[in-house]
Amino acid sequence: MIHKRKKLKMGAVLDGLGWNFMAWQHPDMPSDASENIDFYIQQAQLAEAAKFDTLFLVDVSHVGPGNIPHYLSMFEGVSIMSALSMKTNKIGLSATIASSYGDPYSTARQILSLDKISKGRASLNAITSNPGGMVNFSRGHLGKADQYPMNKEFLEILIGLWDTYEDDAFIRDKENGIFFNHRKMHNVNYRGEYFSVDGPLNLSRSVQGRPVLYTAGSSEKFMEHASSYTDGAFTHGATMEDTVAISEKIRDKLKKKGRRPEDFIVAISQNPIVGRTDQEAVKKYRELLELYPYNSLPRPQFFGSADRVANQIQDWYEAGAMDMFMIRQDHPHGIGDFAELVIPILQERGIFRTEYESDTLRGNLELPKPPFRKVFAESDLASRVAD
Repeated sequence: MIHKRKKLKMGAVLDGLGWNFMAWQHPDMPSDASENIDFYIQQAQLAEAAKFDTLFLVDVSHVGPGNIPHYLSMFEGVSIMSALSMKTNKIGLSATIASSYGDPYSTARQILSLDKISKGRASLNAITSNPGGMVNFSRGHLGKADQYPMNKEFLEILIGLWDTYEDDAFIRDKENGIFFNHRKMHNVNYRGEYFSVDGPLNLSRSVQGRPVLYTAGSSEKFMEHASSYTDGAFTHGATMEDTVAISEKIRDKLKKKGRRPEDFIVAISQNPIVGRTDQEAVKKYRELLELYPYNSLPRPQFFGSADRVANQIQDWYEAGAMDMFMIRQDHPHGIGDFAELVIPILQERGIFRTEYESDTLRGNLELPKPPFRKVFAESDLASRVAD
């Protein structure tokens, strides 16, 4: 068993209609759930009541008739997370933006704005993309080989812009008429192959230091970028053993770059269907299979009674496969069932919190506040970002 400094972390992926083709037809699912703000608020508050660390939105920008219904009609990530920040108090708020077609300055401003609105609960998953998405953002002339070099520049610019101001730059002294110390405002002056950004960003530094930054994937390039620049990574493996191997490889890279694996979040996502008994879980699964088309929903990897699913999660967690378990919803009551049935078991075993430890996402994830202009690992960032 691997010793863990921190407790298991939990995320709720807001998939609206579900991560499948048929759940929208279920009588308990609003058929417009992916565009229904009341449904999102309900899901967010269920997750917060269960003490989940963060909400999370997977995003797409290139769809066709073959996509799952959720992808065909869904909210933009920063917009919905900003709305949910007004209906929650402690839970983190994470949007996904692709570095292959996003703009790093706009992204830095959007996510730091979300962080200010939520008082320190924002995070970003900065991913690469697919060719269709790149075409929609006038990047069709670029190819797959450009995606990771763009991602590297994008991450470096984000880190620089989020550190435009030192922590104590804003004085706001009315009596003496001093608003801020201009010597504590810094440009980025970044010149890359894909992005050129001068800065500065017109928002003070986050109470978290910087919003929490993730990326996603399983390739060598992904691991290099995650271990150099981000606070966490979303990855996956076909089995627990595969996932452990990927997670340990990421942790080894962190150590080689002088970073502590304890200060990094390895996250995986699953779509559990749980019941009080195995039979109840099977019944919920069959409810979905009876809807058309019935052949598009494989049996979940985490499936069965609450005790069975809690045992699986504990096994994966203690084996080192993950620091955060992300819940995707197949059944309309997936998040609610998990919160009601599985979370109390994990709490009783001392694996998961019973109360939030902090008002910020970093605090609840047990991630340290990054010092001003301190990059994660040796890179050419220092030569490209000037004060």
